[in-house]
Amino acid sequence: MPINLQKAEFVRSAAKSGDFPRDRLPQVAFAGRSNVGKSSVINRLLNRKNFARVGAAPGKTTHINYFLIDGAFYLVDLPGYGYAKVSQAEKARWGRLMEAWFADSSLMTLGLQIVDARHKPTADDRTMAEFFKGSGRPFAVVANKLDKLRRSDIAPNLALIRETLELDETVKLIPFSAEKGDGRQELLELILSHAEGGQL
Repeated sequence: MPINLQKAEFVRSAAKSGDFPRDRLPQVAFAGRSNVGKSSVINRLLNRKNFARVGAAPGKTTHINYFLIDGAFYLVDLPGYGYAKVSQAEKARWGRLMEAWFADSSLMTLGLQIVDARHKPTADDRTMAEFFKGSGRPFAVVANKLDKLRRSDIAPNLALIRETLELDETVKLIPFSAEKGDGRQELLELILSHAEGGQL
């Protein structure tokens, strides 16, 4: 049975390790800097306008949000990082929550890191990539805002992202436009190949 992406429901916001669902369903995790358009990528993927709340101010998602897709797998929205106006205490809480989540190797089936296709990844992006690499689980990088680039800049920018994040050739780097839908099919196929396989 194909997975119905329209059948998506918000399940819970997790503020601590005890809140993480551990029901053996595959979990596909999204991470990205606060202003990188992570919610827009999720909305485009599900073809829903305002499903993942697009915050008025970046950095509003400070919990791990779980969405159940057709009862088959979780789409896990990790809190945005790298937003300057968040207090040190809030940053420390974010770090602890991330460490607790990544420390449990039974949780993540596939990790997806959203970066801005226009810019060299930041130090925070590199830290996040290390979290994913250290997890030992499959992960891919999604270069969003492709529509803002000149065609001639796409290849060099993607090469810079791969080099800066030190991605080996096995890690997929998917050019994506939440605005136009470029890359949606490739990302969808990657997610479903892991979610339907239930690779835990």
